[in-house]
Amino acid sequence: MPRVTPILRKARKALQDSDLVKALQSEITHELSSTPLQDDQSRSPGDFVVEWDSPQSQDVVLRRNCESGEEVAVSAVLGPVTYGKEGVFPRDVLMKVCLKKPGLSSMLQFDCGVFEGGNEGSQFDIHNAYYIQSPTCVSPSDYRGPLFSSLDPQLQDALKEYLVARGVGESLTNFLLHHLHKKEQGQYVNWLKKLESSVAKSE
Repeated sequence: MPRVTPILRKARKALQDSDLVKALQSEITHELSSTPLQDDQSRSPGDFVVEWDSPQSQDVVLRRNCESGEEVAVSAVLGPVTYGKEGVFPRDVLMKVCLKKPGLSSMLQFDCGVFEGGNEGSQFDIHNAYYIQSPTCVSPSDYRGPLFSSLDPQLQDALKEYLVARGVGESLTNFLLHHLHKKEQGQYVNWLKKLESSVAKSE
């Protein structure tokens, strides 16, 4: 009888592991079958080229060189989950746009939010606009600009049009919304599969 308790403990653990494996497999199947992103065709980022998109990272970096020689760099990552939000995408995108003119060390930086718009499209708002004297010498105490929402509405609109004229439009924002959500889903499914494999080996 002294071996009964260890045997029962081992059997109980195997049963718990088996239940966990089944739960993980169910979640993987759900993710691969129920999301509309799986059927979504790849989208073009417009005139931008993807410069960085590591499978391990959560962000993506794109760049565009304008005919004037001006450089436009965009980095983007998913924002926090918004519970109760309607639409296909549960999260907005946090987008940073940096613009640099040829021959200048200074640059403009815009912190933006990308979100679903009407007719299955997307839109973006500017949250902050900064003037940075030198990207290599930035101090937290430097004055970089006023609160964007405090600017005159016409100036806010003009700054947004400034970005749109440099390619920050619906093609780019649609790409970011779809790409980052699909990327995150792929990372989540891979994590589930690794967890499943780890648990199954211990059975």
